[in-house]
Order: sequence, then structure tokens, then C-alpha cells
Amino acid sequence: MEKLSQYIESLIFVSDQPIGFDLLKESLENHFETKMDTDSIESAIDELIEKYQEDRFAIEIVEINNGFKFMTKGAYHGVVGAYIKIQSSRRLSTAALETLAIIAYKQPVVKSEMEKIRGVSCDYSVQKLLEKELIAISGRSEGPGRPLEYSTSEKFMEYFGLKDMSDMPKIKDFKLPESQVGEPAPVEEEVEAPSEELAEVREQLGEEVAPVLGPPSEEE
Repeated sequence: MEKLSQYIESLIFVSDQPIGFDLLKESLENHFETKMDTDSIESAIDELIEKYQEDRFAIEIVEINNGFKFMTKGAYHGVVGAYIKIQSSRRLSTAALETLAIIAYKQPVVKSEMEKIRGVSCDYSVQKLLEKELIAISGRSEGPGRPLEYSTSEKFMEYFGLKDMSDMPKIKDFKLPESQVGEPAPVEEEVEAPSEELAEVREQLGEEVAPVLGPPSEEE
């Protein structure tokens, strides 16, 4: 089909989230009122990906979370990050970033386990992350009281440019600090926790999240 790649290019461009192959195909079929050849669509996508690899483009088409999305190339992350820091108020505090890192690497995880790792209460940070739609409630634990479990969201995948969770940086397992049963977690302002393991994962995650969400705020 003539100009098939341009039609696909326009769909990827207007989508506010990664657009999957099935939705691309369905949109084309609805427009042209005919069945589309899967191989032709795949070839057109490959053609577009190759096209945007050229140095004259500052953006590229990346496969993320089982879909395709335009993203800024790495060479231009600095200037984009500077722009976002000026324009965006959606910033994560250090406490929220630590909590997000724990959820990303331990998901699904209950709040009590986050607090064992951080050594502080995570109520406020969890609420902020839910508001920013970077995490979501994914179910309930089978443990006593069946507490809520939290996992990262699709928006998290988009923010970090991850195709799937296997693209996350590999780090050693967290070591939970010992605590007595029933001992309440201190509030976030009272304790400077993080362990070496937590500092490591925060650094890994922070390098990726900073250009998107800006530097840590002072709200916590």
C-alpha cells in the first residue's frame, strides 16, 4: 500500500502512550475498510525505525511495553531534562524515589515490607506515587490481614523507557534490617535510613527518573 509507513508514522506520533501492533492494524483497517497484511505493516514499522536512526533526527521510534512510541535520542536528554525541570512541577522527593525503587525491584510488595527496607513509614510516599500514577494497587497479599500489594504501572514503563521489566538494571538483593515484631516504623522525617543496598538502587533509578520528573522536591 502506498504511503503505508506515513500512515503508521502519524498514528505513533499522535498516540499519548505506546501504541501496540494490534491497535495500529485495527486503526488502518477501519480507515481503509479492508484487511491489512501483517507482514506489510511489520515491514513499514521496521522501515520507520531504520529511518529515525539517522543522525539528522533527534527522535527515534522505540518499542516500549509492547507498543511503539516516539522518544528523544539519548544525546538530547540533557536539554530535554533542562526544559522539563523548568516546566514541570511533577517532582519526586528522595523518600518517594526510594519507595519507588523498592516497589520496582520487589513487586508486588506490601507497605510493611517497604517500611522494613527503608526503616521509615512509607504512607506519604506511596500516596504521592499513586497520585502520579507511577504505581498501582495490584492485589492483596495472602498474609495476615491481607494487606494491599503495590506494583509499578504502565506509566512507569513509559517514563523509564522500558520495553519490559527485564530491562531494569540488575542489582543485588535487598537485605531487610532486623526489627522486632510489632515495632512501629518511625516517621520519614525522623530517620535517615537508607542502607547501602537502598542507596545503590536509588542511584540506579534516579539516573533514569531525573530527566523526566526533575530534581527531588522539598515537600517531604
